[in-house]
Amino acid sequence: MENYILGIDIGTTSMKTAVFDSHGQKKADAVIEYSLLTPKVNFVEAPCGIYMEALRKGMEQIAAKGTVDTRRVMAVGFSVQGETLCFLDEDGEPLRDAIVWMDNRADKEAGRLRERFGDELCYQVTGQVSFEACWPAAKLLWVKENEPELWSKVRHILLLEDYVIYLLTGRFVAEGSLLTSTEYWDIRTKKYWPEMLEFLGVEEDWLPEIHESGEVVGRILPEMAEFLQISPEAQICTGCLDQAAGAIGVGNIRPGIFSENIGAALAICVPTEKLTYDPNRQMPVHYFAVPDTYMMHTFTTGGMCLRWFRDDFCQEELRMQEMTGLDSYYLMDKEAEQIAPGSDGLLMLPHLQGSMAPDVNLNAKAVFYGMTLKHKKAHFIRSIMESLGYIICRNLEAIDAMGLEVKQIRTMGGGAKADLWNQIKADITGKTLNVTYSAQDTACLGAAILAGCGTGVFESVQAAVDSMVSLRKTFEPNMENHALYQKQYRKWRKLFDSLTELFALDAEEP
Repeated sequence: MENYILGIDIGTTSMKTAVFDSHGQKKADAVIEYSLLTPKVNFVEAPCGIYMEALRKGMEQIAAKGTVDTRRVMAVGFSVQGETLCFLDEDGEPLRDAIVWMDNRADKEAGRLRERFGDELCYQVTGQVSFEACWPAAKLLWVKENEPELWSKVRHILLLEDYVIYLLTGRFVAEGSLLTSTEYWDIRTKKYWPEMLEFLGVEEDWLPEIHESGEVVGRILPEMAEFLQISPEAQICTGCLDQAAGAIGVGNIRPGIFSENIGAALAICVPTEKLTYDPNRQMPVHYFAVPDTYMMHTFTTGGMCLRWFRDDFCQEELRMQEMTGLDSYYLMDKEAEQIAPGSDGLLMLPHLQGSMAPDVNLNAKAVFYGMTLKHKKAHFIRSIMESLGYIICRNLEAIDAMGLEVKQIRTMGGGAKADLWNQIKADITGKTLNVTYSAQDTACLGAAILAGCGTGVFESVQAAVDSMVSLRKTFEPNMENHALYQKQYRKWRKLFDSLTELFALDAEEP
């Protein structure tokens, strides 16, 4: 009787669980959504308990489908959002809500870190191009100085993956792909950065043991096996950053491939075989999920822009979805198809939560530019799609400046469902874009591959990818459209640069 591997993708606003067999075939899956808390401007939090409850509900849904016996799940792996922080007391209980990666409260604290260490040293030690409010080091300083009573009780500082693994095994364990962006981990030594810990007032024993991705942490606790209805013999393995898992899930583990994921965020990943710094210090470098390899990786607001527009301006499409079952995004795609490339001059900056590398500006705002009486709702839909294509193009430009060759793009996430959007991205970048059969399951599949390697199901990540990842559809760029888009892209770049001073003035307002 065959055993199964469980891949868990803990996203920003939802958790996906998927059960795979030993050949990498998905047998069942479930998606559970949850809501974030925004108590103040720039604050984004989540109750720590929502994640394990979402996992329980996901496993409950999978079991209810009757297609797999969840009690035969023998290995568990993770794909997890980066930077989200959990603070625990000496008994392992959460002291406050988790601070989510999107949170930008710690701007002043980031400035203090910049003043003390400098962005150049930050880049050399951590791989991150600068000290920013969104990275955990600045947030730790904020909690220490703004919640001193709580801080006095802190005995464990965990990233979200570490927290879930602790609940499942009782062990405090972390891995490099998620630690990279904390800015208190040294990418060169693969150890915590002592000088940073001292400045933050963090004891090293508050932090988890450091492991590689895809290592067995231990057997699941009996009560958690019962809670999730999986085998009490299941082995819990370290996972990786969601975008690293997604890259594995689309076969992006070799140089020359650029993967992009439009989910709540738009994220890109380009693997490298050695630690490679950007001489222009625009592109951050992260530790990858394959030992002693690295990836150029960054993200910014992505599909959240389209969801925001849908929820507030596409009530008709939402009603049609409810009445007919047709996906509201599919209906929006059909409307955007009627609009010519370039959206008749309408441009969007998609920075609903600031701009990240290669153009870091946490004060950046979203903007529609070029509106005239001829522009209809469909123009706005298409211009949002094109804006994310320009973000991809900007990242490719920065990657090219580093001397890293990109031969093809592989796409994943919700954006990969839309043929229109895929063609737009190919046309804007001038690159061949490939969609794999696993495009909607990449993070879960990547997590399962790592767990399978850790437990001996697969010989290696490469061998697993070779046998389980195949292309479903290819989009070749229309070079006539590419020429038009390049003109629009230059205007888009100019628009961002021109608004930098205005963004700064906005930040000065109370």
